[in-house]
Amino acid sequence: MHQPLGAGIIAAGYIQKLSGRKTMQRYLTGSLLAILIGSLLSGCGGKETSDNTQSSASIKSVHAAYQPDHHYKKIKKSEFHRLVSFGDSLSDAGTYKVGTISAFGGGQFTVNSSNTRIWTTIIAEKLGLNPPCAAQTGLDGDPALGLSAMPPVNHPECTNYAQGGARVTNPVGIGNKLTGGANASLGFLTVPVMQQIQNHLDAHHDKFDEEDLVTVMAGANDIFFQLALMQAGATDPTTAFVSITNAADELAGAIKTNIIGKGAKHVVVLNIPDIAITPMSRGFDVQTLGLIDAMVQTFNYQLFLGLQNNTHVLYIDAYADSYSQYTNPGAYGLTNVTDTACDLTPEKNFLGSSLICSSSNLAANATNTFMFADMVHPTPYGHSLIAKLVSNSMRENGWIKHH
Repeated sequence: MHQPLGAGIIAAGYIQKLSGRKTMQRYLTGSLLAILIGSLLSGCGGKETSDNTQSSASIKSVHAAYQPDHHYKKIKKSEFHRLVSFGDSLSDAGTYKVGTISAFGGGQFTVNSSNTRIWTTIIAEKLGLNPPCAAQTGLDGDPALGLSAMPPVNHPECTNYAQGGARVTNPVGIGNKLTGGANASLGFLTVPVMQQIQNHLDAHHDKFDEEDLVTVMAGANDIFFQLALMQAGATDPTTAFVSITNAADELAGAIKTNIIGKGAKHVVVLNIPDIAITPMSRGFDVQTLGLIDAMVQTFNYQLFLGLQNNTHVLYIDAYADSYSQYTNPGAYGLTNVTDTACDLTPEKNFLGSSLICSSSNLAANATNTFMFADMVHPTPYGHSLIAKLVSNSMRENGWIKHH
């Protein structure tokens, strides 16, 4: 069994993990924060998973391979009545689809279109539930970039609370104006997951319904934030790992106390996918990649420990599955796992983000079976793979039935 990773494990183990794939040659040349600005992520993770996925019979954890569509679609009428989602950009249903962002045909962190379907949308569709819509919309960006302030508006009929840039507890997430510098120009709301959960409770009589299917996917922005602080010399690895561990503990505690403790019976929790395989990773040297990977594994392991022995939790190993997609793309129907489907040049995409990516600014060689839309976010096809992983996991654990 692999031991939990800590601050002392930075790159040593990761160098060996690079065997079987091309070693990164490009070294970090600029501010890590500048690279992270273009990311705007909310969740991604790694290769060799800890045996946390096997160390407990009580928590359900799944690493499922790609399944053909004919199997995926065979779902009977769902017993779930509502989908409630918390997290970051990987689950964001359109928080920032306002003003200039909307005018550019954007709004979600993928390749946008009139029928964009991220993984939560696909799950809702397959279960016969209402499609997810953002519980809050708004933006507080820099008018010089055309990102004029759009005051937050709450939508009580919507139960997707995920917001791009959101962290677990801290309200100052990636793209929030309080981060200062160029990052602040985005003006993302970044309501943290803890507050997202509380906002749902405030709007729904301080409880979840037994028929709710709740999804939680968060943590990557906490890692990005700590990386930026380290690059700026504002913190050290030991302190950063403590912060990451605390974030995982806080997320597990919120799931147990404020979701399950408030009535939810079915909570799907996805860990952070593999950040080190993303196009963004090509900007890092091996040591930095090792640091990223260690932080992701630390968060994922700590989150697992905090949720084990809870029969209401389906813990899904998105970390292992994303690496499997990267190393065996053909099995998942992927044709490109290294390039971005979106043209991120300033001339085509002034944010350098999939948030404003659509058919009008795709890369010349892009197809719909690319893995990544931008430097960290999946394409709609990548989202369909997440949905398949979740759906198959739910089926295998008896949470949904097929014909």
